[in-house]
Formats: sequence, C-alpha cells, structure tokens
Amino acid sequence: MDIQLYNTLSHRAERFEPVTAGVVRMYNCGPTVYDYAHIGNFRAFVFADVLRRFFEFVGYEVQQVMNITDVGHMTEDNVADGGGQDKMELAGQRLKEAKKQGVANVSNPDDPYEVASYFTEAFLADGKALRLKIADEHPQRMPHATAHVTQMIGIIERLIEANHAYVTDDGAVYYDVATFPEYGRLSGNTLDKLHTGAGGRVNEEHTAGKRNPADFLLWKHDASHIMKWDSPWGVGYPGWHIECSAMAMHTLGVDTLDIHTGGEDNIFPHHECEIAQSSGATGKPFANYWMHTRFLLVEGEKMSKSKGNFYTVRDLLARGVDAAVLRYELLRTHYRSNMNFTLKGLEDSQKAVNRMRSFIEGASHGSWGGVYSGQSDVERAFVEAMADDLNISAALGAVFKWINEVDTPASEDVAALQRIDAVLGVLTPAEADTSVAPAGISDEEIEVKVRQIQQARELKDYAKSDAIRDELNDAGVEVQISRDGVNWRRKMRLD
Repeated sequence: MDIQLYNTLSHRAERFEPVTAGVVRMYNCGPTVYDYAHIGNFRAFVFADVLRRFFEFVGYEVQQVMNITDVGHMTEDNVADGGGQDKMELAGQRLKEAKKQGVANVSNPDDPYEVASYFTEAFLADGKALRLKIADEHPQRMPHATAHVTQMIGIIERLIEANHAYVTDDGAVYYDVATFPEYGRLSGNTLDKLHTGAGGRVNEEHTAGKRNPADFLLWKHDASHIMKWDSPWGVGYPGWHIECSAMAMHTLGVDTLDIHTGGEDNIFPHHECEIAQSSGATGKPFANYWMHTRFLLVEGEKMSKSKGNFYTVRDLLARGVDAAVLRYELLRTHYRSNMNFTLKGLEDSQKAVNRMRSFIEGASHGSWGGVYSGQSDVERAFVEAMADDLNISAALGAVFKWINEVDTPASEDVAALQRIDAVLGVLTPAEADTSVAPAGISDEEIEVKVRQIQQARELKDYAKSDAIRDELNDAGVEVQISRDGVNWRRKMRLD
C-alpha cells in the first residue's frame, strides 16, 4: 500500500519503499541509563512503537532495534577547561543516597555496570507498562553499548583507513567532517556555521590536535575514566555518536536501514554524525528515512525539576494514572507537532480510553453475529489516516466517530476495534509491576474491601456497603456497582 512518511533528510514527505520487499528494518535511539526516563523520552519511544505496530498491521515484517546507552560519558560543564563529571558516576551517587533512604535496591552504587543495570531494568518496567513491544524483546533487540565496543573500534579503524578520521598526539580519534561533503544535510547546518564543534556528551574541546571545530570525537584516550576499554589508540572509551552506528548495523545485519527515529534534539549533532561516520565507513546511505518527534512541553513550559513539572512514568503511575491512559496521552498528538502534556489532557485521555473499553464491554449485551473477517470501513479510514505520515488525530477521529454512531456493538464491531488496538495498544490492561505500583492502598487490600462490599450488599446491609465504598473513595479508589458486580479503578491524583 502507499505509505507517506516525512523524511527529515529530504525535508519532505516521501512514499515509503523498503530496501527489502515486505520488511522494515528500523532503529530507534533509546534511553541513556543514567536515570529514570521521563515522559518526554517516552513520547519518542511510544511513537516508535506505534510506527512499528502500524507497519505490522498492514502486513510488514518489522525488525526493530532500540539501543541501551550504558557507556558513561562526561557532563558538558566547563568542557573547554577540561571540566565535567562522568554521568554514570553521578548516577551512582544519586543511587547511593536513594539506597540510604531505602528507595533503591542496589547492592553497589559505585559499580557503573550495576548502576546501568538498575536503570535499564527500570526502563524496561516502564516500557512494559506502556506496552512497548521492544521491551518484551530485550535483549535480542535492545543492544547495550558496552557490549559493542569491539564493533565500534572496527568502524573507527575503517574510517581511519578511508581518511575520514585521524588520530591526535594524545590518542584521541576524530572524524574529519571536511571529508564528507553531505555533512549538514540532515540538520541544515553548514561547516561555516559550526564554530563550537559537534560535541555530544563527550568532554572533547580541550583535546589538542583537532583540525576543525566541527570534527567530532570517535575515541577518547583516558585511562582514568570510570568505564574504559583497550583500543589501538590506548585505553579509553568511545564517543557517543559511534555507538549507535555500531549497534544498528551489527544488530540489524545491514549497512542501510529503512528507518531511523529519535527526538528532534537528536538531529544535531547525534544523527548528523551518525550519517557521516556510517556512510564514511560503508560508502552507502545509513538510513533511507529519518523521522523525529518534536519536543514535549508540560503545561506550556519546558519540563524542569526546578519548576515542579518534571514527570517520569513511575511518578504518574504512582499517582494512580492508568498506564494505558498515559500511553494514549503520549500518542494522540501528531509526532511532528509539539505536544503539550497537561493534567487536564490526562483526564481527557482517561475518558477516551474508558469510551473504547465501554464499547467493548457493551457488546456483551448486544447482538452477536458470526466471526468477521476482512477490513471494515472504520479500519480502512484508520489505515488511510495513518498511512498519511501517521496522522493519528485523523485516525482517532475516525474511530470515535464510528464508536458514537454504533448503537449496539456486535461481534464484528468488537473485532474491528480490537484489530485497531493492535496499533493503539490501550484496551488490554498491562501486567502489574511492583517497581511502578501506585502508592497508598495496595491492590490486594482493595480486593478485600470490594469483597466486603459484595458480601454486605448480598445481606442487604447497604449502610455498611456505602461506608466501605466511601472509605475506598477517600483512599483514591473509585468503586462502580452494576448488575455485573462491583468493579474498581484508581482515581488519578493530579494535585
């Protein structure tokens, strides 16, 4: 079918044509495991998941890879003076304090590998709560940077041999951007504009022997670094950009990817540098389609801990936010538009998800026909919208227009919505995870109270039933009593 995608590299929408018919090889820039990923990070991850699910929905085989960046790099503070501090070391210091407070279960926060493992597991728990399919495929499809240093060194050696890279007197290896005429095509930057270097999570500006301010680091010689490896250029660690090139090509087994995604902050320098080094090493395009999500704002402002508007996934789940509702909120705005995350928006998303779930539940009292096969009108409208550069607003609009027009859902209606949910991923509740469980009353305690309500009602002791219901309501639990029984859900605490 005809799928149009906006390509950042060409700055226009293009018809998608895979390298191999029927197969999509996709690489997504994943988390840096120095801390818990925030909802801005997860907007990009959920977008990549929806993109994958849509391609699968229309019949493609999708080979998706998302990296785990677990190499410690330097902060960018005072890099010109050789300043900065290792981010993995800083993460360890935070975990050490959290361990003292009893909120982090880590045996040795001074071990960078254990710190990385701790935050990797936290990311996977959050990812599974938000129904990211890639999280269930870990580790086969989520390569770790620390496990691919050999591949990084191999690419650097090829770049030196091809005269795309050079070694300085102090053992640093730089990519010479002047040898790659297309450098800047993705971001719109030109070498004339670049006076401060390509940078990127590496303390490099003080290194002697750099030919051009825009040249970027491939290998840093530093035997004192907290995470280090042997190399032909001395003990040290890789630059940030080389990591993704190595993991993408090695894990997917090809030189040219179909799609590469990330946040718009990755366009420069990270993705620009990935293109230069990958194409410089192989002589081929690195990815045919580049797709980037725009920034997420919170209540109209940039997310900041000092402003009190900084949210991680587990922050919101601990407030009783349904993980499926959070997923819906993160996917409902077109990926190339800035998203304004608001607490009111979460409430609207809750209503939308409830409406879809009620539609499914209402079918049990409706007319049930035979098994439906084929594509319904609503599915065709959904696919048509999504094929237009993932126009999620139009796709959801078509779904809710149809839901509102169906008086009594039949089996074929349920089947259609369930197939659409294969892309949306909001109908089926996620498995509970204790690491992101809501604070306060536990699910087990709620279930006990609910059984007490049922028993009281069977004895026609409605005063006791109402008292227990009020008790749960005060604890942030909404109890719904119907002819089908007693159901409950946590209320979002958004204050």
